[in-house]
Amino acid sequence: MENYTTNNQVRTNLLPVIPLRGKVAFPHTSVSFEVGREMTLKAVQRASDSADKQVLICTQKVTEKDVIDENDLYLVGCVAQIKQVVRVAGNNVMRVVCEGLYRAKAREIVVRDGHFAAVCDEILPVFGDETLQEAYFRTAKALVKDVLSTDGKISKETANRLELCQDPDEYVHVALSAMRVKLEIKQQILEEPDVIQRLGMFERCLNDELEISKIEKKIASTVRQNIDKSQKEYFLREQLRAIHTELGDDGKEEDEYREKIKAKCLPAKLEEKCLKEVDRMRKMQSSSPEYTVITGYLDQVLSLPWTEETKDNLSLDECQAVLEEDHYGLEKIKERILEYLAVLKLTGSMKAPILCFVGPPGVGKTSIARSIARALGRKFVRMSLGGVKDEAEIRGHRRTYIGAMPGRIIYGMKNAGTINPVFLLDEIDKITSDMHGDPSAALLEALDPEQNSTFRDRYLETPYDLSKVLFITTANTLDTIPAPLRDRMEIITLSGYTLEEKTEIAARYLAPKQIKENGLTDKNITFTQDGIQRIVEGYTREAGVRSLERSVGTVCRKAAVAIASGKRKTKLKITATEAEKLLGAPRFVIDQAALLPQVGAVNGLAWTAVGGTVLTVETVTAKGKGEVKLTGSLGDVMKESALTALGYLRSHADAYKIDEDELSKKDLHVHVPEGATPKDGPSAGITLATAILSVLTDTQVRGDIAMTGEITLRGKVLPIGGLKEKALAARRAGIKTVIIPYANKKDLEELTEEVKKDLTFIPVQTIDEVFAVALIAKAQDEPKKKRMVKAMPLSRETGETRDSVRCRK
Repeated sequence: MENYTTNNQVRTNLLPVIPLRGKVAFPHTSVSFEVGREMTLKAVQRASDSADKQVLICTQKVTEKDVIDENDLYLVGCVAQIKQVVRVAGNNVMRVVCEGLYRAKAREIVVRDGHFAAVCDEILPVFGDETLQEAYFRTAKALVKDVLSTDGKISKETANRLELCQDPDEYVHVALSAMRVKLEIKQQILEEPDVIQRLGMFERCLNDELEISKIEKKIASTVRQNIDKSQKEYFLREQLRAIHTELGDDGKEEDEYREKIKAKCLPAKLEEKCLKEVDRMRKMQSSSPEYTVITGYLDQVLSLPWTEETKDNLSLDECQAVLEEDHYGLEKIKERILEYLAVLKLTGSMKAPILCFVGPPGVGKTSIARSIARALGRKFVRMSLGGVKDEAEIRGHRRTYIGAMPGRIIYGMKNAGTINPVFLLDEIDKITSDMHGDPSAALLEALDPEQNSTFRDRYLETPYDLSKVLFITTANTLDTIPAPLRDRMEIITLSGYTLEEKTEIAARYLAPKQIKENGLTDKNITFTQDGIQRIVEGYTREAGVRSLERSVGTVCRKAAVAIASGKRKTKLKITATEAEKLLGAPRFVIDQAALLPQVGAVNGLAWTAVGGTVLTVETVTAKGKGEVKLTGSLGDVMKESALTALGYLRSHADAYKIDEDELSKKDLHVHVPEGATPKDGPSAGITLATAILSVLTDTQVRGDIAMTGEITLRGKVLPIGGLKEKALAARRAGIKTVIIPYANKKDLEELTEEVKKDLTFIPVQTIDEVFAVALIAKAQDEPKKKRMVKAMPLSRETGETRDSVRCRK
């Protein structure tokens, strides 16, 4: 090797560097290791070819790292002389034996000739107070003797060498090379030049090792005691078993469980596991808590259906007849169930679909699921998810917890008793999450046809097959259902009922049901068509039929009072007049005044989780500084729609004869009534624009018209959702004309003929078309408006121009 300088006995050399993993090389000791990395092999070869055969051995910072660079090595290491190099047979690996010479610090580690190399300076020991040093040295020797007495893994040769050693540096090096000390601590002691500091660090290390050795001995002693105790318990249990045998108690309960397990036709792995649990029961007393846990687990497993299933009714006609008998309408759901049944009949087997019924309350989502089970001939299970916020409700608790139980899905399967029930997950949009986990995430596996064949409940600790279960979920809105869960379900939307549908439902189902529940018969009471219609129109305003059923129930109860008290001797006929007598004044009456033309008031249409509704947007101006105020619990999107509408009108102020100077001196206030109810969404854009233009130009808006659509800054009208619900709401409110985006024209096909007959739909593409229809032009503006109307497309597909429609009206 190259020898650069020798200054005051400090040796400086350029040496090859060998990275050492998991060890620290010390002077005065021998170290052996295997090398196999290409750079290390070259460094060994380089040193072996030199005269002094010296290398710098530096410890690798991260032991597990295979590919390293200069920064992965400690700079302080040990200069050693290679004593032996042996190639391991069959491998490109060498075993190297080195003798440590002295400590050295590399100035910089570089790559040279394909291996690591460094110019290193010898680290000379720094001596301090001799008395203090001797005190530390003697203390260290005493501690080493204690360690040797507790740890028998140090060789006698090393122990004898330590006994004879008088040099503190050599003593520390020999002791550390033989002891089990953390790599980082060994490296720190190697790097410390001050002898007293090194002895202090060494003493702290010895104290730690001494404590660890004592704890190890204590643990070993405890383990031996436990083994002796277990042997004693086994002997006593065998004696106890012999006593039980003499008394006639010979484990009949365990034998009964074993017979039940073999007769249940369980999966092979589960059967093996249950039999092992039975064997564990034999080895413990029946009063043991663990005994109770095992019996509870076996009871749960044996009560579950594993192969039991009901035979499906594959007759399409019978299935359709049952669905028609139980529910009026709901054609999409009935069609989907018949499709599933037809495929099942043709293929013999198929994965059950995951259906999600979305619609307002009271439209029959839950009851149609029960009817589906009856039509298919399957068992029905209902599980309400409203308010569920703990993941363990779905997946269960582990048996390690006291009072652990399976999740509600497994519990539902237990109640069903078959592996192919109709399983209703009600109100899936009402799931919440908290610190205990997210239940919707736990449902991902159960509601995925590709995964639910191996659904794992934490209590069962074994896969359970849910692939034959027909899962049906219900929700009022999709907004609160997480996207991954929503993606696994087939969405079927249920809209609100029309007046005619409600009347038919009340006559077919609700009235007979309430008559029976209130102890009446057809001989006591009967409902006429106009009587039911009066109840629907005057006492309910909802998308579903729950309020309608309550109103019919009220009529039946009042009739029951009259009949039971003897005041009524003849059959009660519920006509429109009789319904008003029993229910009082109608609660809902079409406000004819609201249908009259007004300035700054426009009827908008909104969709909510409970159906469609009509919202009147009110706008006024007052003296001010041109500020805009928006009230009525409006969301951010709706506020932005109002500002977009105002921005469009300001940019076209001249076209609409808006005085911008006057506008800067007035404050504009936009309000949407029912301020306690939050409102949001972009579909009120054209409504807001019409209301603002009406108040700024003092122009009246037709009161018998309602509108929905999003507006852009360029005046385009964009499509919206929930058109059917909005149309039904307009019809209930007495609206005659509805303005909709032209892109929603295709959605008119979903509406019934009754709705289309009562409402005129006007598709529009621009906001100018909206203004032309909704605003009542002043005398001087009439010719201009007629020209605008004539140029617009017609909403109905009759081929007539809008002028002809207006003339026909």
